[in-house]
Amino acid sequence: MTILPYSDEYFMREALKEAHKALEKEEVPVGAVVVCNQRIIGRGHNLTETLHDVTAHAEMQAFTAASGFLGGKYLDECTLYVTVEPCLMCAGAAAWAQMGRIVYGASDEKKGYSLLQKPVLHPKTVVVSGILENECSVLMKDFFRKLR
Repeated sequence: MTILPYSDEYFMREALKEAHKALEKEEVPVGAVVVCNQRIIGRGHNLTETLHDVTAHAEMQAFTAASGFLGGKYLDECTLYVTVEPCLMCAGAAAWAQMGRIVYGASDEKKGYSLLQKPVLHPKTVVVSGILENECSVLMKDFFRKLR
């Protein structure tokens, strides 16, 4: 299967690379990239154990990097690619950043933002789910299976 450059699949594969970095550090394997004008401007993977910081989620790391790159807090012309559906905290941060688009792989049936019945994201944010869902999901399931 050929993946077109600059497609959702292409950038999700970049997020998966970040998830594998988290896995190497024995972190929950979630990865994220922020893309603006077809260019990755922020990367992140879970660092909650490494940094002893419950807020050090992949999305938060990527938001910080992207905001630093742009020199501003608003990411309204950007897309967040993340391997797992953002939690409520990360969705809230995406709302404050006015993220233009969010693309995620696997749903999070326990802590995903969509479990909340009220809108969390900025009203203009476009959400796409299920991109490379199987690969993203298997990575998480395998990680938690090994913990048990």
